[in-house]
Amino acid sequence: MDGAQPAAKVRTEVRGNIGVITLNDPSTLNAAGLELMQGLTAAFEGFVADPAVRAIVITGEGRGFCSGANLTAATVGGVTQDPNGPNQSLLKVYNPFVSAVRKSPKPLVAAVNGVAAGVGASLALVCDLIVAAESAYFLQAFRRIGLVPDGGSTYLLPRLVGKARAMELMLLGEKLPAATALDWGMINRCVPDAELMSTALVLAAQLADGPISLGYTRNLVWASLDSAWHDQIEAEAYRQGDAQRTEDAREGITAFVQKRPAEFKGR
Repeated sequence: MDGAQPAAKVRTEVRGNIGVITLNDPSTLNAAGLELMQGLTAAFEGFVADPAVRAIVITGEGRGFCSGANLTAATVGGVTQDPNGPNQSLLKVYNPFVSAVRKSPKPLVAAVNGVAAGVGASLALVCDLIVAAESAYFLQAFRRIGLVPDGGSTYLLPRLVGKARAMELMLLGEKLPAATALDWGMINRCVPDAELMSTALVLAAQLADGPISLGYTRNLVWASLDSAWHDQIEAEAYRQGDAQRTEDAREGITAFVQKRPAEFKGR
């Protein structure tokens, strides 16, 4: 998996059992144009398909995580737009990606450096754990250009920070520093800039060294955002059945009885 995927705007690396995806267009603060999104999708799908990779980290090269969609392109996202219909870039490029991440069988960590703006914020927030550098910030910049929040922002933010704060972020379009995002419960860690990747990799290692049931757990939590009580506890029962049949569960129970640390294989 080492090398560019499939273009230089996205770089991949495998560190042990962790797949690291780096958005690599620093001159635009990693603006999410079509080429970058194609590379990001290919990298993500490759790591999901690789049995040796058990957790995924997404970060950005240079001074930013992702500055949002590339508005300097002739067509945003490189997709021909319907002048009288929905935004085709969202329907064909961005929405399929964030939806795939939401349903990922493997947990993801976002390591946010610098700006995470527009759809770039969505790329971070759709991950399971979010670590941000102290200098990082989140920005719903859409009001500044006469557009509406996208990439799942109107779904994610009210559920993360509540309606009042979500409205403030989207309607006023003000920067949200990483430290405030942590206070609001929007992210999991705010760390000194020099410790960003090391912190993200420590968290990813805990996920990657865990049982395959962590993937089941993250999917249950995502499903719970839309589920009724009865549907959710029934889904738990089915997933518990799946988990009980795994090699990791057998190892975990045996290790518990033998009073030793479990050695999970992700199977």
